Amino acid sequence: MHIRFIRTILFTLVMLSMSAASFAQIGISINFAPPELPVYEQPLCPGDGYLWTPGYWAYADDDYYWVPGTWVMAPQVGLLWTPAYWGWGGNGFVFYDGYWGPHVGFYGGISYGYGYFGEGYEGGRWDNGQFFYNRSVNNVSVTNIHNVYNTTVVNSTTVNRVSYNGGTGGISVRPRPQEEAAAREKHIPAVAVQTQHAQAARTNPEQRASVNHGKPAVAATPKPGAFNDRAVVPAKAAGAPYTPPANRGAVQPAANTPAAHPENSAARPDKPAQPTTGPETNRAPTAQPPTRPEKRSQPQRTPPPAETKRPAQERQRPQPGAQKPEEKKQKDEQPKKDEKPPQ
Repeated sequence: MHIRFIRTILFTLVMLSMSAASFAQIGISINFAPPELPVYEQPLCPGDGYLWTPGYWAYADDDYYWVPGTWVMAPQVGLLWTPAYWGWGGNGFVFYDGYWGPHVGFYGGISYGYGYFGEGYEGGRWDNGQFFYNRSVNNVSVTNIHNVYNTTVVNSTTVNRVSYNGGTGGISVRPRPQEEAAAREKHIPAVAVQTQHAQAARTNPEQRASVNHGKPAVAATPKPGAFNDRAVVPAKAAGAPYTPPANRGAVQPAANTPAAHPENSAARPDKPAQPTTGPETNRAPTAQPPTRPEKRSQPQRTPPPAETKRPAQERQRPQPGAQKPEEKKQKDEQPKKDEKPPQ
């Protein structure tokens, strides 16, 4: 009994210690696939301690936009970056955000390049509190950074530019046991400079897929937010020709956007629809019949004369001895039999 209780407590503590980034996803489902990954070169690493975070397609305002790959200083010694990715959710494409953790987790099997070839990370490793760079897959200058090594990476995955997992034409890869274990570790979400970097990409019209057609003008930057740096790298080519669909949009509301309630968008059986547009909404309300007859206010009326309360048969029945005015007039106008007409 005590052992079971202790196990329950330990399990609860483990669950509470897990970061929300482990299962982080944007609560929005897109009804068309993101563009393929553009072709671009990696900018030179700016200094020791910077880790490469690959570029990806994000979504906002009915359009995909490219968040450039960039070098980011690791928030803590020993942490690695798990890239964001898109995955088919059954009814649409769902976005899974990236995170920092002691091991690289699942990122959809997407081959982002530069050490991220679909599984794990081959671009470097931590050793005694220092990050060592694999020069075979990273653009690192040995003049400024001396902790480097060269290991040829044998890529066993099919090299393509597909940017999503599952669905029609997506990457058919499932998480490995070690990636599932990494998902249960304590994580750190994207740091502030990464969030600002993504926001800068969102507000830049040239980063939108409908404008650049899958070939963004800024494909990678030397540091987060350095969109105007002279070391900015443009895309060499689009991963594939891209034309945004005419009916692009989301099929589910965003997680931070409240869904429309029936009483705000349509008439319910117990509530009549109210006008929402036009000049009628600015006019003073006119008297309308209430919904429930039992609560209708009756206007005050003057009681009718007493004779009108009698049945109709009695009002129409001729009274004895009563003569109509027309009959009385005709009778008065007739001369009497004993009187002679005037000569």
